[in-house]
Amino acid sequence: MSIVHSDGLGQFQQDNATPHASRIATRWLQEHSSDFRHFHCPPKSTGMNIIEDIWDALLHVTEKRSPPPCTSMDLFTALQDSWCEFPLGYLQTLVESMPHRFVSLLCTRGAPNTILRRCTSFSGSSVYI
Repeated sequence: MSIVHSDGLGQFQQDNATPHASRIATRWLQEHSSDFRHFHCPPKSTGMNIIEDIWDALLHVTEKRSPPPCTSMDLFTALQDSWCEFPLGYLQTLVESMPHRFVSLLCTRGAPNTILRRCTSFSGSSVYI
């Protein structure tokens, strides 16, 4: 994590999807837990995973390419190009949406009122409801 966030403020988000909760992945996370902060999401909380939004955006941009990618290498190149063309504002907006996604998740999952009153976001700021 220090490679990406030299200030140590990076946070790892685990979506708890079955492949990501394997014994090997779980062991690795435990062994490296001191290297980053870990944000735990309930299983199947797709609204909490901004990667899903990014994949969806990449899919739409790639589908619009002309000509469409025909080989796996064409697809890889198209995805790389699309990633590089993403406006930084789009990614920043997704990151900034996390506190509100978190509050929404807590509301729909019936979290205790004490948790709902103060939800800490990725940046360390708080959202009050």
